[in-house]
Order: sequence, then C-alpha cells, then structure tokens
Amino acid sequence: MNGAELKATLKSGGRVFGTMISIARNPKWIPILDGVGLDYVVIDTEHNYRSRGELGDFLIMMNTSGVVPIVRIPIPDAHYVTMAMDAGAQGILAPYCETVDQVREVVAAAKWRPLKGEAADRVVEQGEHVSDATRAYLEERNKNSIAIIGIESVAAVNNLEAMLQVPGIDGIFVGPNDMSISLGIPDQYDQKIYQDTVKKVIDTAEAHGIATLVHQQTPDLSEYWISQGARFILHGTDRRALTEGFKADFGQLRDFAKNN
Repeated sequence: MNGAELKATLKSGGRVFGTMISIARNPKWIPILDGVGLDYVVIDTEHNYRSRGELGDFLIMMNTSGVVPIVRIPIPDAHYVTMAMDAGAQGILAPYCETVDQVREVVAAAKWRPLKGEAADRVVEQGEHVSDATRAYLEERNKNSIAIIGIESVAAVNNLEAMLQVPGIDGIFVGPNDMSISLGIPDQYDQKIYQDTVKKVIDTAEAHGIATLVHQQTPDLSEYWISQGARFILHGTDRRALTEGFKADFGQLRDFAKNN
C-alpha cells in the first residue's frame, strides 16, 4: 500500500490499520513491521528523541516496504511538515491543532509542497493556482501525501467544524491522553464526557467524509472505537507490543515452572 491507496481506501468508506512507532530507531525493525498486518505506521517525533538523520534513514527503508510511513511532527508548523516529507514521509500527523490558521499552514505544506508563501496560501484559502501546469505538477508530486490533524483539546473540538472547512485534510487524530486531560478526567476513558466528546469528533469528521484515528492501547478500547465509527485505526505502540509480548510469554513460563 502507498499513500494514494490508503487515501482511496478511506474515501471509499474502508478501514486501514496501523500502530505508533515510539522507540524503534534502527531500520532493521522494518522487515518485522512489514509482515504483521499493518497498512501504515505513525513514527513519533513529538515525544521521541529520534534525530533528523535517524528519521531519514528509517523513512528510506520504510519506503521499500508495503507499509505507509506517516510522521507525527513536534508542532503544527510548515517547517516540520516539509522536513518530514522531504525525508521520505508519505504523510504527517500535526498534533494539537486548535485554529483554522494552523490547519491551513499544515495542509498547504503537506499537500502542495514545495509551493510556499502567498502562493500556497491562495491555493488553500481560495483554490487559486499559479497555473494549470503548476497545479498538475504539484498534484502528481504530492499524490501520496497524507495530512492528519490532531484534535486533542476542548478548544479544538469546539472549533472542529471550522477547521474541517479547510480542503485537503485526510484524517482527524484524537490523542486520548491530551483529550482526557483537557476534559478534566486524565486517562479516564470510560467516562461519558470523554466518550461523548470523541464520538462527536468522529461523527463531525465523517459528515465531511474524513476518517478519524483514536489512539488507544488495548484491543478492547480500539474495538470500542471501531464500533463507534473510527476507520483510520491506530492501535498501540511498538513499546507496548514488546512489553506485552514478553509479559505474556514469561508469565506463562513462570506459571508452568511453578507446577513442574
């Protein structure tokens, strides 16, 4: 799968499945990731100390696989968008967006690179291109580019309808930890206010034909949000998979050893 195919799957009402890469930095991880049923991965550079060089090496190798690489950038800023895309990302996830201006900046950089400045602003705000030739060139160059907007606060939810008017958004990301903190109920994902808020995000985005990612860490929570309409499924992290895999195996071995 590539970015264009991932977008086509979502636009047709389908689902895609991925995970967050939080600790893997060596490209030797990639053959493992390529064979476990993932459509995409989100490579975290917001909360991870991965260097620009390490990210570039990881992305070069990732693009030899059938897994679509998306980078979570540190902040919603065009500079970080273009750095990730120039390094080989097929998409970006811009965290903690709360304003239309932030979304416009991110989308312009992700979907119309390398166009910049006033010309990029006119494309996003008015749909006005420099020329038909330039538009065709940029559409072809960015055909795999995916733009995901992070909705992670009460302020973002309240402004979501306005932000969704910006053309070019491919996905809406809900960060459960940040969202629950903003709601005043840190990590209490069974609370009605949290569930109602995230459901509102999903329904609002779907009304615009845009799929939502709700990043949860347990199969039960991920299944719940699939049942509530999440189609851009983001489940777990490489850190959690490693931890839970070892815990399960060695728990079983210790139980066996006690009885033998």
